[in-house]
Amino acid sequence: METTPEPSPEPTHTLPCDPAAALPAPLRTLVSRGVPHRYPKDTLLIHEGDRSDALFVILSGKVKAFSTDERDREIVYGIYGPGEYLGEMSLDGGPRSASVKTLEVTECVVITRHTLREHIAANPEFAFELLARVIQRARVATQSARSMALLDVYGRVAGLLNDMAVRQPDGSRVIEPCPTHKDIASRVGCSREMVSRLMKDLSVGGYLLMDARRATIARPLPPRW
Repeated sequence: METTPEPSPEPTHTLPCDPAAALPAPLRTLVSRGVPHRYPKDTLLIHEGDRSDALFVILSGKVKAFSTDERDREIVYGIYGPGEYLGEMSLDGGPRSASVKTLEVTECVVITRHTLREHIAANPEFAFELLARVIQRARVATQSARSMALLDVYGRVAGLLNDMAVRQPDGSRVIEPCPTHKDIASRVGCSREMVSRLMKDLSVGGYLLMDARRATIARPLPPRW
């Protein structure tokens, strides 16, 4: 994958509709100390292995954290949206542990390490928020490693579908928008062809109801396939 330097578009100092207003109060205070930017879709915000101390707080849009190997095979660690922040793992001075790219037009506020230190000094409780976020992501990484080691491909696909499904008032569980088979494959560590076969089997079996934009889990997915 082509490497690019840390993005540095011209800052947009006023963001429409003040998307920061929806953030929790401690995060709003931090955001007020940073510099807002607006990035087009497919912008590489962070490149794995680079050394930089910038923290990105997402105000609107969506990004993915991922890694690729020398053959451009991709593994996705997570998809993040408004209220999330990324880059905290490099605050120890080490290299970036993953790449981050925008999936749509995204507004972020960029916080330097120096600014973050000043914010924590003025608001010590934010250090616990930051620590809790790091622990949460470590738990997710541990669960992902456990799934890769102990579950077969179907188990990983079913687990991802269950995690992504949102329960509706009528009791159904809906995934909207439904990710592409390629996206699912990159998140569970298997081939797109294997995902396509499993999704087709689940649809034929009446477990998944699919249309152009969403998937409905019509009945509990079986523990094994």
